[in-house]
Amino acid sequence: MYLFLGILFLLLLLFFCINLWRRKRIIKKICSMCMLEKCDLLNELIGPFGYSYVSSQDLFTSRIDAWQRGFGYCALYDKAALRFNMIFDCLPVYFDYQGKTWLIEFWKGQYGINTGCEIGVYYADRILQDEEKDNVLFRCAEDKDMLRLSFYLMKDNIPIAHLRAVHWWLTAFDMGCFSKPDELTLRSIVTFPSCEMADAFLQGLHNAGYSSQEIHVHCNTVALTFRQSTPICGSLHRLRIKIIQWINRFWCRVYLFVTRPFCLSVDRILYLYYYLPFAFRKMLRLKRYQKRKPAH
Repeated sequence: MYLFLGILFLLLLLFFCINLWRRKRIIKKICSMCMLEKCDLLNELIGPFGYSYVSSQDLFTSRIDAWQRGFGYCALYDKAALRFNMIFDCLPVYFDYQGKTWLIEFWKGQYGINTGCEIGVYYADRILQDEEKDNVLFRCAEDKDMLRLSFYLMKDNIPIAHLRAVHWWLTAFDMGCFSKPDELTLRSIVTFPSCEMADAFLQGLHNAGYSSQEIHVHCNTVALTFRQSTPICGSLHRLRIKIIQWINRFWCRVYLFVTRPFCLSVDRILYLYYYLPFAFRKMLRLKRYQKRKPAH
């Protein structure tokens, strides 16, 4: 019995020493890399997930050629978000333009261990009735239909992200940051190819409950501030959200603790890639859970 315990203790001690040596070796390897090398490697690793790293702001954003583009969007995605530990506010804006129903949707909230926001541009192939909009699978905007998008994401009036690009799905995710959706404010600017399309979008904003005082318009550019939280109905639903947010906060702390030798996300993620590869894959599932690709 004592021999068994002694052997077990020696094995645990050996495992601890090997793990400590391995950890120090990985830290030294990452510290020896220049920032350009680390960013190139990280972008190579996360590219298949549909994201790229923005070193100037230490956050992640979606690529134009992200695989998520082939899956479109439908309201069911938002309704199923809780199952994937995503708690966010969303603002869908529907409008009709040139024989199609368009959807520009805004999101802000907590995506697992990421605080983030999104602007997505989608359209249907025809004019939809109101009762159809929650059931139709919208197509992601093609290259010729992409819009110039810009946003500021603020948490308690402190900037988290500021991005602008011609895109179909502009996003920003701050890994390891925990937030409640009502703590976040998303200030967005959308530039349309024509004043007619901007006017149609304005009508969609009015239909979504926005007043003229909450919108700023200059020619074919529309700016709005999204801060109002989505009302939560039902005590069980509120309880579920609290539990999921507790889990999100817990994993944020675990992530920061495990990667505590570093401060920047590029270093933290590379550390996970070398030290805990399974955790690296889990962390990069930022948004848009995978579904079967729809038939064409």
